[in-house]
Amino acid sequence: MKGVVLVTGIMAAGKSTVAQALAERLPRSVHVRGDLFRRMIVNGRADMAPGDAGEATRQLRLRYRLAAAAADLYAGEGFTPVVQDVVLGEDLALLVSLITARPLRVVVLAPDPAAVVRRERERAKTGYGAWTVADLDGALRNETPRIGLWLDTSRQSPAETVEEILARADEALV
Repeated sequence: MKGVVLVTGIMAAGKSTVAQALAERLPRSVHVRGDLFRRMIVNGRADMAPGDAGEATRQLRLRYRLAAAAADLYAGEGFTPVVQDVVLGEDLALLVSLITARPLRVVVLAPDPAAVVRRERERAKTGYGAWTVADLDGALRNETPRIGLWLDTSRQSPAETVEEILARADEALV
């Protein structure tokens, strides 16, 4: 699988786990964690909150530009970057346009809300605070363009999801 793979979905959809497992299956690969760019901000970080259209949105888009640039640089050196982040609504088309390396595959992990609630409860970190699963799931299903391969991973293990991504890789091409 050459080029770039973008894995997105809401918090607790399994993005980090699946992206890491997918990268581990590829011979020359990199896992680009979009949230790492947010965490690199030492002072002045503005985290996203419902209804925000100011500094937090500017920083989110900066994070997307940084992830796209990293993906393009790694791809230019012969690696397959697997970029992973929460990219919803119009931002999915934006990030797709920012990544210039091709081929580009987009994989959207879309487990049902009950599965997300269960996964959030079972994991060590917590992603939800001001946002609810219903808020983000609604944004995913109702506001995000149907780009790439959308997978209902509600009843899949990460390994099964990776197998499905590999088997259906051509469907993810944008």
